[in-house]
Amino acid sequence: MSQARSVYHFNSVIVREPSRSVVNGLRADDRGNPTYDGVKAEHDAYIAAMRDAGVEVTVLPALEAFPDSIFVEDPAVVFTEGAVLLRPGAASRVDETAEITPTLRDMFETVLDLPNPGFADGGDVLTTPKSVMIGLSARTDKVGAEGLAACIAKLGRKAEIVATPEGVLHFKTDCSLLDDESILSTARLARSGVFKDFKQIIIPEGEEPAANALRVNDVVMVGSDFPRTIEMLDKLGYKVVPMKTTEIGKIDAGLSCMSLRWYRNGR
Repeated sequence: MSQARSVYHFNSVIVREPSRSVVNGLRADDRGNPTYDGVKAEHDAYIAAMRDAGVEVTVLPALEAFPDSIFVEDPAVVFTEGAVLLRPGAASRVDETAEITPTLRDMFETVLDLPNPGFADGGDVLTTPKSVMIGLSARTDKVGAEGLAACIAKLGRKAEIVATPEGVLHFKTDCSLLDDESILSTARLARSGVFKDFKQIIIPEGEEPAANALRVNDVVMVGSDFPRTIEMLDKLGYKVVPMKTTEIGKIDAGLSCMSLRWYRNGR
């Protein structure tokens, strides 16, 4: 990887249109169903923000059989060097991998399969300049994490297996990369010490879901329901783009979940 290019420098993104069945998406904390129109509006704004950030967006069609398929980040991980097809940890999502495979094989020269057995969700994978962090969670087990680490090594990157706090869905539910040296994190994840080599910026108490922000090129996308986090990052000099996540938040989702992002050479 070019040392001159940051790991949040992207020119290519894959998203998938929400299905009407998205209202039945998985959730750990039931706060009522989202509306299809609400999710669609948030997703459309997300695509527009990606394009505004200078990224070419490939939009895949909705999959009615898979309510959670809008969250394309979980069945695969992508890098400039290649893609890894994952095995999601939720039974209802396992077959989503086969649906996205043809697109990835078309776009990447190197596409690796997560070895059997084991499960891994892309929501547990945080790419930093130092390593690709894989968080163990209810959706990513140790065998799956080890298999993914081996695949990442084949792509020429270093992987590191870490722990996700108990009761937290995905590692990236509680953190995101802000720049080459800084991580946005909840207090509970920061206490674990996994980010000791980074500058840690802690989410204000009560706005924990804001930790799933998304750095894309020059901007940091942050859920618009979290004004104190937005104000904090603005004061620190980040170019914040508030994004509505009220409806997708009802199905345990945040900003990183809705896209696969990478720098595609030759673009």
